[in-house]
Amino acid sequence: MKHKRITITGGRGFLGKHLIRAFVARGYDHILVADLPDYNLIRPEDIRRLYDEQRPDVVIHLAAKVGGIGFNQENPGSLFYENIMMGVQLLHEAYLRKISKFVALGTICAYPKFTPVPFKEDDLWNGYPEETNAPYGLAKKMMLVQSQSYRQQYGFNSIFLLPVNLYGPGDNFDPRSSHVIPALIKKCVDAVRQGDDQIVVWGTGAATREFFYVEDAAEAITLATEKYDQSDPVNIGAGFEISIRDLVTLIVELTGFKGRIVWDTAKPDGQPRRMLDTTRAFEEFGFRARTDFRTGLTKTIAWYQNESGATK
Repeated sequence: MKHKRITITGGRGFLGKHLIRAFVARGYDHILVADLPDYNLIRPEDIRRLYDEQRPDVVIHLAAKVGGIGFNQENPGSLFYENIMMGVQLLHEAYLRKISKFVALGTICAYPKFTPVPFKEDDLWNGYPEETNAPYGLAKKMMLVQSQSYRQQYGFNSIFLLPVNLYGPGDNFDPRSSHVIPALIKKCVDAVRQGDDQIVVWGTGAATREFFYVEDAAEAITLATEKYDQSDPVNIGAGFEISIRDLVTLIVELTGFKGRIVWDTAKPDGQPRRMLDTTRAFEEFGFRARTDFRTGLTKTIAWYQNESGATK
């Protein structure tokens, strides 16, 4: 496996950069990146050119159009179209060219809105996803359908991983599209720097989330690429949950923000609860998350403070 040519779509992105480092650290010597501006993976001609030029043995599909609740509310059509077109075409072309393995990254947003906690892979089809991110979640979920049907009909080796919310150094801190952890870190660090006496947080704080440190996610993907060759979807995560209210309290403490928290309850909470059952990942390819949440947050905050020129 270490001498195969591995193409990582979205390799210049947040997870992609960490995944490349993880593969290199494990001795892989043919890691290729397929990302904008070189390849627009919504365009069939770019996908065919990618396969012609890079001649991969393995494709790991990370590339996605993605964002937080507000971004999902404003862009449901483009989130559905761009994500489904990338996945369907990449996987189909991989089958046509008989590549040895396709690793598809899904999303926890594919789970039904009221999935029993912890989320088990067998519950994936037992309801409709949370409305604010359903178009994105369903577009990514169609790769699972395609993956399983192509294995059944053609014997094509593709696998489907379901990561929970990622965070860590190098995350997207753009307030227009960031997820909850980088959004909160930015608000608190910027408020400390500017001397602001309050920050505004969306929702009630009652919703819970599970957060997965990006270096742990990279390890999970490398292990699955090496060891897992079955149709069943696999959750990858840290296996814990924390309320948004408790998350805010922790980030406030770690950033040194002393002001007031204003909860904008007119804004949505999103899915009520999120936490994965990660048993299958451990049983199938020996993965268990290792990074303590407080440690991961501290590293992420330090990275943003350094990048933004802020100090605690």
